Amino acid sequence: MQDYMIRATAENESVRIFAATTKKLVESARTRHKTTPVATAALGRLLTAASMMGATLKNDLDIVTLAIRGDGPIGGIVAVTDSKSRVKGYAFNPQIEHMKNALGKLDVARAVGSGTLIVTKDLGLKEPVSGQVALVSGEIAEDITYYYVASEQVPSSVALGVLVDRDHSVRQAGGFIIQLMPNAGEGVIAYLEEQLPKLPSVTTMLENGMSPEDILGMVFKDRGLVIYDRIFPEFFCNCSVEKTRKVLLSVGLDELEIILEEDKGANIHCHFCSTDYYFDENIIREMISAIKTHGPGIGSN
Repeated sequence: MQDYMIRATAENESVRIFAATTKKLVESARTRHKTTPVATAALGRLLTAASMMGATLKNDLDIVTLAIRGDGPIGGIVAVTDSKSRVKGYAFNPQIEHMKNALGKLDVARAVGSGTLIVTKDLGLKEPVSGQVALVSGEIAEDITYYYVASEQVPSSVALGVLVDRDHSVRQAGGFIIQLMPNAGEGVIAYLEEQLPKLPSVTTMLENGMSPEDILGMVFKDRGLVIYDRIFPEFFCNCSVEKTRKVLLSVGLDELEIILEEDKGANIHCHFCSTDYYFDENIIREMISAIKTHGPGIGSN
């Protein structure tokens, strides 16, 4: 089944909802970065959250970056999304050891450790808007829930899950974000506080064949659920040979000459999608010649 997300409201538009299944997105990240199971779960949760947060953006060029910095062995995790829920991301240490908690589940909290969650929104303003909160659990869903309340003052419930199969491939992945709008009454709040703790885990529901619509139907049946559209999140990185060439040109003439003399070429690695771009000595010579002929601004636009 293709990954997709639904955007919906309920309770007379006093509740905003996003729910997604992201198995292929997370599997793409796993194969690109060769993550171990616990790193797959941690990165997959953040990528899934980012894809849903991307659906809140209004303009084509808007971008949201989620960055976790922790003292656990994974070091940190970064996910970036645009308004089309095209997501890229990586874990600082993707090959961390297999870690399970007392319940026998992948121990994402221990892998992440204590630290901070930073959410940065580039909305085309003079400066990006950034909010930072301390991690409350390292489980990621709870940390994003806390971010919404503490930084954006939006009461939210966030659930995320990644189920890794025995062959280390992604068996299930998905999540939901449920948010109270300012017009939500006390009755709506009380209802959600009663119903949400009763839900099985996201991966259990997906493993049982439930769709995002089915999951929301468990909570909002007869509560005015209105589904507006489907969005199709995907793992997407906008790096390219030309963009990487411009990065290499930006190091300047002196550095390029050192690269040519000492390394006979340059290999540039994209952290987001794990693609390597190799520029051999002939290309480096062409860059040096272009800078000498046209000046340091060549290729910068």
